[in-house]
Order: sequence, then structure tokens, then C-alpha cells
Amino acid sequence: MSPSPVWILGGVRTPFARAGTVLRHTPVHELGRVAVAELLARHELEAARLDEVILGNCAQPAEAANVARVTALRAGIPERVPGATVHRNCASGMEAVAAASDRIQAGRARLVLAGGMESMSRIPLLFPFEYGEWLTGLARARGPLARAAAALRFRPRMLAPRLALAEALTDPVCGLNMGETAEVLAREFHIGRERQDEFALASHQRAVAARERLREEIVPAFPAPAFEMLRDDTGPRENQTLEQLGRLEPFFDRRHGTVTVGNACPVTDGAVALLVADEEMARGWPVPPLGRIRAFAFAGLAPRRMGLGPVLAAARALELADLALDDIELFEINEAFAAQVLACLEAARSGSFARAELDRDRPLGEIPHERLNVNGGAIALGHPVGASGARLLLTLLLEMRRRGAKRGLAALCVGGGQGAAFVLERD
Repeated sequence: MSPSPVWILGGVRTPFARAGTVLRHTPVHELGRVAVAELLARHELEAARLDEVILGNCAQPAEAANVARVTALRAGIPERVPGATVHRNCASGMEAVAAASDRIQAGRARLVLAGGMESMSRIPLLFPFEYGEWLTGLARARGPLARAAAALRFRPRMLAPRLALAEALTDPVCGLNMGETAEVLAREFHIGRERQDEFALASHQRAVAARERLREEIVPAFPAPAFEMLRDDTGPRENQTLEQLGRLEPFFDRRHGTVTVGNACPVTDGAVALLVADEEMARGWPVPPLGRIRAFAFAGLAPRRMGLGPVLAAARALELADLALDDIELFEINEAFAAQVLACLEAARSGSFARAELDRDRPLGEIPHERLNVNGGAIALGHPVGASGARLLLTLLLEMRRRGAKRGLAALCVGGGQGAAFVLERD
């Protein structure tokens, strides 16, 4: 017997803002609260009807352990509704929806609030472990002589901070940061600088053109300290040109690289909330659901080639859905880097890649650029890592509704060498 369908009833997100700018003073649980509270209000949903809250987050703030639970309580969700935080790097938002789907198909829940959130502005500086040991020794010293001896063990190097964000974006297995893995794919698939910049320019142009459409999924925020309304994503540039992009220096490989800050996604703050429900709940919902989850899959691969994860995960998800790539009408692939998405397009159409990596006799298929990220992607909109997976699902479903499309596929690469993909369907 096939599992019962799981539906996404609705969703909303905050504006996405470049880290260090307008949302920098907003804690991640407050970003999540804004999205969660708005979602409940838009659907006039009594929060007590929820069975669980599951939210993705990567940075895991120390001041709000199990930040999904803190977010839920701050949003007014009753204490009896449990909350869990999940973490699968860039796919954390998709992991939350996958976990909600699993609970529903297992009969353990009927209505789950799922999504993701990230404040990359507030990822802290770290001090060496040696500094903590020194502070501990100083605190434990008894008597003036012992305290003086402990104080004299201080060394200036103990105060040298480490950027937690930079360390988090560096893979400890292959030793490459995420931009360097994009350079690996640019060389492997012969993707030049001009092609990457053209892709980045298209992302900005599409996002600017889609501003009114994107407002359908965005709830305005009023961030401290000014509390002025933030209505739109801050990343898209109206006057971006190919010439401007071409003047940027390679960022990750200064001598031979092609990946720049212009053809890569910015680090970003933002949150997304979705309602995930079983068939009976969806049929009784007062407004038409956004769509149902036909299948989803996660895949693993070498960390240095992590950008190809969407192709591996999409192949698995399509197989589970008993569909071919040609059956898909709209695509969302997270734009971690232009080189990475373009490499995925090359890999999907490659027979040799299909045989070597997908155990298929034929290529996965062609992903037409005119049906990919039609409202812009993360190069323009931004990539708050814990939230992006859920954002892809929301953006895709709303565009499917506008176009009357039946099937869509959302996928993203995942730091550490993974991929995630969802096949979504509308009647």
C-alpha cells in the first residue's frame, strides 16, 4: 500500500537581508517568530491544532537552545505542542519538511509547522580553547599568589578570534571552503567566468522583475533599532550589469579562479514557515492547499564536489516519484554559486555522468534555463542556510499555482557533500 499523500497547505517568509545589514540586530528566534506568527494569522489557525513544530537551523545559538522550541513559544504556540530543531547544513529547511512528512505518513501527526531560519549576522566570533582554560584556571586559583601565577600564564594569542562563519563554511574532511568546491566544479565542467557572470546577472534581473510576485510570500519585518518596515529582499540589484560583475576579482582562488562575490550567493538572514498536513486535513482546509509532496530524497557524494548534490538527489526523488525529468514543468535549484548550478545542468545532460554517478544508461535530462529559478535565485535573493530549503519549496509552489503547472522540482547542494530534492505536485 502506497503511503498517504502529504500536503503543504501554505507558507510565508521574512524578507531576506544581507548579513550585517538591516536584520543584524534581530536574533534568529525573532526572525522565526515573525514568519511563524504570520503564517498562523494568515490562515486564522488556532495554534493548539498543531501536532509539532520542526524548524531547521545551522548556527544553533547558545542563548536559545533548541531554537525551534523557543521560536514556537515566542510565537504564542501552546506549551503542549513540542518543538524540534533539525540541522542538515544548507538543506536544514528541507530536512524539517521531510521530518514533518515522515511523522505524518507514520500516523504520528496530522498538522506540522515546518521551515527554517538563520541569522548569519549573529554567528559569533570564537576564542581559542586555550583562553577558556586560562579563565578556568584563574577562576579556580585560591589566594593572591595562586591568582598571580595563573594570571601570568596569559598569552596575547589567546585573544585571537576565529570567525565561526568562515570555519562553518569550510569542510573539515576535504579542507576546502564552499567557494573552493565551486572552483573544483568550474574546472571539471569547463565553466568560464563570463558564463558564470551571465548567470548571476540573470538571477538579479529575474528577482527584480519578480518583486511583486515575491511579495506574495513575504511578510514585512520591522527590525530594531529603527523599526522601519522592511518589505523586500535586500539582495537584488536593479542596475546590475555584466561589466560591473566582470570587474570583480576572484575571491577563493586569486590567481586562477573564476568564482567571485558577484557570481556567488551572499550570506543572509531570514526565516520561512510552512504548514504540512495529511490528506484529511488538506481536504477540509478552507483554502486550496499549495500542493502535495510527491517524493523527496537526499544523496551523498564527495565533499569537494558537493555542488553536484542536486543532480544525485533529483535522480533519486524522480525515481521514487516514478517520473522522468521531462515530466517536470518548473525547477528551483539553490544558487550557492553560478558555477555550481551550471555544473548541475551539465551533469544532468551528461551520459558519462549518468553512467558513473547515477547508475543510469541515459542522462537524467535537460533542465531548461527558462524554467529554472524564474523569479531569481540565491545569488540575488540570498542564502540564509537554515531557511533556503524551505524557501525553495514555497517559491516553487506559488509559481506553480500562478502558471497552472502540475509538477515541480526543488533541489539544493549541501555542505559536507550531500544533495536534497523534492518533487512537488498540484492538481
